[in-house]
Amino acid sequence: QVQLVESGGGLVQAGGSLRLSCAASGIIFSINGMGWYRQAPGKQRELVATITGGGSTQYGDSVKGRFTISRDNAKNMVYLQMNSLKPEDTAVYYCALLGPAYSVRRWGQGTQVTVSS
Repeated sequence: QVQLVESGGGLVQAGGSLRLSCAASGIIFSINGMGWYRQAPGKQRELVATITGGGSTQYGDSVKGRFTISRDNAKNMVYLQMNSLKPEDTAVYYCALLGPAYSVRRWGQGTQVTVSS
C-alpha cells in the first residue's frame, strides 16, 4: 500500500526558511516522479515543484528561485527547501506521487505552512 507522510511544516516569519520532508513507502521509489503541491484557504490546489526519478525538476512560477525540490532515493524521501518565504506562501503543502503526464496517483495528508508578516 502506497503511503506518503509529510513533515516539517510550521510557523515562520516572512523571509525565513523551512524544509519539508516526505517519506514514501509501498512503491519502487527511484523510478517514480514526485511532487509538492499547495492549497491556500479559498484557492485551488496548485503545483509547487516536481522531480522525476532521474532528478529533472520543474517549479511553479511563484516559487522559482526561492524553493528547491530534491530527493534521496536511498531513503525514499523527497524534500522541499523553502527560502525567502512570503505570507502568500501560507498553505497546506501536499506531497504527491506522480503518474504519466504528471498526473497525481496519490496524495499525502498535507502539512501546514504559515508565514507571518
